[in-house]
Amino acid sequence: MKRILLLTCLIILIPYLVVNFFIKDNEIKFKYTSNMVVRVKQEETDEIIKVPFEEYIVGVLAGEMPISFNIEALKAQAVAARSYVMKKMEYNKNKEYDVVDTVMNQVYLDDEYLKSVWKDDYIDNINKIKKAVLETHNEYLEYDGEVIDAMFFSTSVGYTENSEEVFTNKLPYLQSVSSTWDEISPVYEVNYTFSLEDFYSKLGISYQPTIKLETIETTSTGRTKKIKINDVFFDGNTVVNKLNLKSNYFTIRQDDQNVYITTKGYGHGVGMSQYGAQAMALKGYKYDEILKYYYQGTTIKKI
Repeated sequence: MKRILLLTCLIILIPYLVVNFFIKDNEIKFKYTSNMVVRVKQEETDEIIKVPFEEYIVGVLAGEMPISFNIEALKAQAVAARSYVMKKMEYNKNKEYDVVDTVMNQVYLDDEYLKSVWKDDYIDNINKIKKAVLETHNEYLEYDGEVIDAMFFSTSVGYTENSEEVFTNKLPYLQSVSSTWDEISPVYEVNYTFSLEDFYSKLGISYQPTIKLETIETTSTGRTKKIKINDVFFDGNTVVNKLNLKSNYFTIRQDDQNVYITTKGYGHGVGMSQYGAQAMALKGYKYDEILKYYYQGTTIKKI
């Protein structure tokens, strides 16, 4: 009887020991259950490569979310990234490629690049990411029978944005929710200083000794949509791009020959906040709870 009990314990313990000790020194390998590939255009080389679907999600997690983030935040990002690319594959099925590898879509970093930058930390880092991908294998978000447009960004201003206030379409699962957790982000508030001359030069407007500002339109959370600077009209995103700011939630103040700008948040503000997801994970929320909070009314499905 004792021998049977000992044998049973060994059968249970051996797989656990293998997973928790052996895997630390060896890279996790995927066993693919489908032949789905993502056609990725590499902007730097203009080359289109075909990447196995789940391998693509690994590269996106590496490019889009800090490796230091909690595993539940990484898992939420994996499901969002998978949903995002599935939607792009639908849109672009008759085109040459599905996505580009930059912030225009999702940042994708290939394995060789990751090995070169992570060096001795490569195995630990890649296994952490692959764990997040494996534990959400083939999961995506659906609303009303369709894959959602799972937009995400770095840091909110305290609330996420309504999709129709930033982009064109009003989507029920991309509506504003409170996200006060984002204060943990290092870019929650950023200060910039420009010389008056540089400020005008970057915006492409004529020099005047005093800046005249008039905010024409904002989103419901206070992001600048339209602004007039010295009688020249700009949309908020144009100001962001020309001045290389983190977000269009900004204040502008002149002090003699200097211009001081303070931004809050980072990114467009629609969908899931990554730092909000991290803060929720640190408070004990699971990835499905994070996703259902930021993408309200959605359901997690499997391919």
